[in-house]
Amino acid sequence: MLSPRKTKFRKRQKGRLRGMATRGNTVAFGEIGLKALEHGKLTNQQIEAARVAMMRHIKRGGQVFIRIFPDQVFTSKPAEVRQGKGKGAPAGWYAPVKPGRVMYEIKGVDLATAKEALVRAAHKLPIKTAIVVREGL
Repeated sequence: MLSPRKTKFRKRQKGRLRGMATRGNTVAFGEIGLKALEHGKLTNQQIEAARVAMMRHIKRGGQVFIRIFPDQVFTSKPAEVRQGKGKGAPAGWYAPVKPGRVMYEIKGVDLATAKEALVRAAHKLPIKTAIVVREGL
């Protein structure tokens, strides 16, 4: 699973996801990509599940680029614990995603195979997505 090696602080405030993605909103490394259409928080397990689904479909044929990284921590309190008594313990990592962000890219396989692999990856993600092709192809 993806997670940062080290962070400055154990816990962090939630914050808000507003606006469109200004960075990472074009296909840069591959030929075809999977773009987010809405805000969301993708956990490291969701990112990995989508990657595995793509890799199984392209069968070691091409190259997959993951353009997001789960570097934000989320916390949770144990089950059946009353409210109060402070913030819960760190429970996992997530990547904040804004609309327009290209999350995955594929190169080295034909477009039909790549599209099907990205559709399978999209089924593993909790947000709406679209498939985008690099300009000039």
